[in-house]
Amino acid sequence: MYIAQVYKTSHDWWRYIIGVGVAIIGVLIGQIPFTIAVFFKAFKSGESLQDMDEQKMLSFLEPNLNLFLMLLSFAGGFLFLILTVKYLHKQSFRMLTTARERIDWKRFWFAFIFWGIVSSGLVLTDYFLNPEGYVYNFNLQPFLILCVIAILLVPIQTSFEEYLFRGYLMQGIGLIAKNKWVPLIITSVVFGLLHIANPEVDKLGYVILVYYIGTGLFLGITTLMDEGLELSLGFHAANNLFTALLVTADWTAFQTHSIFKDMSDPTEVGVGETILPVFVIFPILLFIFSKKYKWTNWKDKLFGAVIKPVDEAVVDEVETLE
Repeated sequence: MYIAQVYKTSHDWWRYIIGVGVAIIGVLIGQIPFTIAVFFKAFKSGESLQDMDEQKMLSFLEPNLNLFLMLLSFAGGFLFLILTVKYLHKQSFRMLTTARERIDWKRFWFAFIFWGIVSSGLVLTDYFLNPEGYVYNFNLQPFLILCVIAILLVPIQTSFEEYLFRGYLMQGIGLIAKNKWVPLIITSVVFGLLHIANPEVDKLGYVILVYYIGTGLFLGITTLMDEGLELSLGFHAANNLFTALLVTADWTAFQTHSIFKDMSDPTEVGVGETILPVFVIFPILLFIFSKKYKWTNWKDKLFGAVIKPVDEAVVDEVETLE
């Protein structure tokens, strides 16, 4: 139903190609302030941007300013995506979010609070078990600024990714493929591969892509089984927000004035630690969600056909006869 309901909108395949292009343009426009700031600092300091690798580029500015400017690009993409859905597809924000008659914010807050507690607990547990791998990085003033930036903009970043991949593309590809497993696989793989330029990949190796693609699969399965984005939105927002506030490292995409700084050697991170969430934690979360929200009919919801609602099919047939 989450995908099939889009039959009620302007859903021609070419509209989705235009929509993705418009969202990319929004991201590029949102990146302009970051690009200007980097060029200005490089010019002022006499450094050459050509000699900088991506890691140096991401850490070139003051962390809070860097985070703020980086997240602006996602805000630009999110704004352009919403405008595309509204004016190009004549689709409501609610329909992009859920198959329910109203957006269920209780689902969002359950996933957000639950994963926020669990993920924070995992970080703190690792800190107490392995204190030599961390440095206490807390500094009140920059941390408070970080909190404001992260609370305001990180949910926008994660929401843009969810609405683009598990929402817009899941629905669009589902209508084109007329099934659910093709959009699930495509959106998950593309979501994972888009992280290939992250500094983590360079440090940990391509095995980390198993985590990124697996995360896409987990969020996609959650969306299809729950007939909406609310749980995925809550999980993704909590995952990125609490990580940004709790721990940072010199080799991650987001470097922040967090409470702790991970000083461990990324080359020593084991394969199990990068793929454990995919094969252990995510299945447990799916089990918890399924019990709480009484998910049923897994085969049809994940592998079934996307069928045009009967009333819509009848209308099309009548219009054809006329």
